[in-house]
Amino acid sequence: MVASEQAQTGGYHGGVGAAISVDEVARQALEIVREISVEQLDALAGREPHLRIDNLNAGYGQMEILHGFNLRVSSGQSLCLIGPNGAGKSTVLHSIFGFTNIYSGSISTERDGKKIEITRLSSNEKLRSAGIAYILQDKSVFPGMTVEENLWLGAYLMNRKSAKQAADKIFDKYPRLAARRKHLARVLSGGERRLLEISRALVMDPQVLLVDEPSIGLEPRFIDAVFDILGELQHKEGKTIVMVEQNAKKGLEYSDIGYVLVSGKLALAGHAKDLLNDPDVGRLFLGG
Repeated sequence: MVASEQAQTGGYHGGVGAAISVDEVARQALEIVREISVEQLDALAGREPHLRIDNLNAGYGQMEILHGFNLRVSSGQSLCLIGPNGAGKSTVLHSIFGFTNIYSGSISTERDGKKIEITRLSSNEKLRSAGIAYILQDKSVFPGMTVEENLWLGAYLMNRKSAKQAADKIFDKYPRLAARRKHLARVLSGGERRLLEISRALVMDPQVLLVDEPSIGLEPRFIDAVFDILGELQHKEGKTIVMVEQNAKKGLEYSDIGYVLVSGKLALAGHAKDLLNDPDVGRLFLGG
């Protein structure tokens, strides 16, 4: 999805007052880059990271997008990636899940106190053995299939009986979806479609959720509901969440940790509440 990373004509949509052009945001963002050590990232994670990226260089074809990128996030933590268009935010998610070319560096998870290298595993292998699931951007449901059939697609690594049992657990969790079980997905509201997209990723009971633009395309009344769902998955079920969110203010308000990417590199990292109060972040990405 390289196109979603490319510069557009409008400004960065960090808030109502954001009116700086994309090119100008990118130029000014280069001025706020700070040296971020791995030790600082470890401290933000707070304990042994569940997911870590070390000195990653990755991209598409021969085009390198990420340059020496590092990441740390612990089990049950949430991390939000923000930055100007073209900074490489979605490429981080793609690299974790196996959608990019990895030129150097490593991606690993922790299981039973042991570090497991997953850099070059396929997406299926990452879902099956490392519990990493990807929640795509808007419009990833199949409108001509029922809600139940869409859920079954999330269980494509299971046999039919197990898939049906996993779908039933989702319906028990979300009665609103259960009420639409036999309805075609095309009749769902925007909020219900996003719930279905999230639920489809939950069928395999992953530990790590990679969430790409959870608020995109949603009416304001549905956005809070979606973040409430993500919050419940994190705080009640211990899911680790790494998200890209164009609504930087909303993403940081939800998350524990925030990273700012600029030109494929980590420019800033901190507790999300601190980034919300950072004047440079506010000026460039929060609309004020």
